[in-house]
Parts: sequence; C-alpha cells; structure tokens
Amino acid sequence: MFKIVSKTILAPQVKRIEVEALNIARRARPGQFVVLRVNEKGERIPLTIAGQDSAKGTITLIFQEIGKTTRTLGTLNTGDSILDLVGPLGHPTKTGKLGTVVVVGGGVGVAEVLPVAKAFKDAGNTVIGIIGARNRELVILETEMRRNCDALHVTTDDGSYGRKGFVSDVLQELLAAKTPINAVYAIGPVPMMKVVANVTRPYNLTTVVSLNPIMVDGTGMCGACRVSVAGKTKFACVDGPEFDGHQVNWEELIARLAIFKNEEKISLEKCSGDCRCQGK
Repeated sequence: MFKIVSKTILAPQVKRIEVEALNIARRARPGQFVVLRVNEKGERIPLTIAGQDSAKGTITLIFQEIGKTTRTLGTLNTGDSILDLVGPLGHPTKTGKLGTVVVVGGGVGVAEVLPVAKAFKDAGNTVIGIIGARNRELVILETEMRRNCDALHVTTDDGSYGRKGFVSDVLQELLAAKTPINAVYAIGPVPMMKVVANVTRPYNLTTVVSLNPIMVDGTGMCGACRVSVAGKTKFACVDGPEFDGHQVNWEELIARLAIFKNEEKISLEKCSGDCRCQGK
C-alpha cells in the first residue's frame, strides 16, 4: 500500500497527489513513469512521475479525471492509500547540454514536461517553454514552469488567457523568426504532439515526444503499448516512452487509442455517481 500524504486540486478534474514511495523516489529520473492500481478490482494505468523528493521518500503524480480509474483515484484523499505502484519505468529523458531547447506541454502534459524542463535547465541549456490549455481555468503549473524556463509562452484555445491559439502556433512563429533552437521536447495529447512533429519536420529539428499508448504491465510482456517507430514495432514501456516524433506512425497510434472507447464509456457510466465503487 502507498499512502497519499498530500492532495491539491490544480484545475477542474486535474489533481496532484504526493505519495509515499521511498524506493521509487530515490531512483526516479525525469521522463519516467509508474504503473498503478487503485484497488483490487481496478485496472493498471501509467502516470508520469511529475516530481520526487528522495529525502521525504515521496513522488508526485498529476492526473486528469477522464475515465473510471482516474476518477476513482481522484476520490482518494490525504491518508488514503493506493494498492499497487510499480516504477520507475521507462527510459529517463536524455538531457545533455544541447544549447536551446523548446519544451512544449499541452493540457495535463504540462505536469510531465515540468521535470524535463528543470532537467534541461540544470544541464546548462537555455529553455523556452510553451504551455497551452483549452481555457484559463485549465492552465496548470505556470509559476513552476516560469521558474524553470528562460522564457515561457502561454496559450489558450479560446484566448481567455495568454495568447489565443495553440502551442504549435507559437513554435511555428519561433522557427519562422529563425530563433536558434537545437531541440524540441513535446508532451500532451497525441494530436498536439503530431502537429508539433509536423511543424519541426521541414527544419529537420530534433523533436522528442513522450507517447501515452494503452499500457497494462509496464514490462513489455503484454504488448499492449506497441507503437510503430521508423517502421519497426516498439514497446513504449520498455523502449520509450520517448521517441523521435518524426518517426512515429501517428495514425496507427491514434487508431489504437480508440480501441476501447466504447468499453471505457460503459465503465464510466456504471461508476457515475460513486467512483468508490471498487470496480463493481
């Protein structure tokens, strides 16, 4: 059992929890993730490690309540426990000194890009951050991102905060202005990462994305998280989760993510009104 020691609401349906997990906290690196199971009848889901405190023995997880499992997780409070927590999994982000790095976060992906931005900054890079959300209410971790970026651009789809538009619009403008950029790192919704990769492709600019396919065991045994990269089958849990965005088969990934949409909808409807239903 892994005890929740603090809980914060960052935005509607977006929550941050700090969890006691000493061994994971001591070993985790930016870009890695955990696989958790809330209760005995729950499914296994991956969540990126948004931060860790090795002295306290805790890790930080930030998630959006979009399905039954994340909604159930969101009902837990300080003092409650998560049944299973495995990690750290996946390869850490490669963060050597590259020069100028643009980190792009969309929606709750900002939680995942924050430790990466900090790691690039600590490695001596100039870090330009671009974060976006549908509206002002959903913008998260702006203060923390400003602390770890040399410059930060904020966008909202509806223009209610920052500049109106998408994160890819800002990136396109930076490239068109011939801003010296050595690499781009993007985390967020799959369509967003696909667009970012397409924006940088004509410039032959190194573009790393963190993929979020369906995942079960997190060890490469089940094969559920397979993705096609450069025409080869890769497993996001053990080969990734980070890949060259220009080599990802985005259409295949989008199709695979939609496989269980109907089942997810039914499960969420059954749980509606009481997500402490313990999987019933």
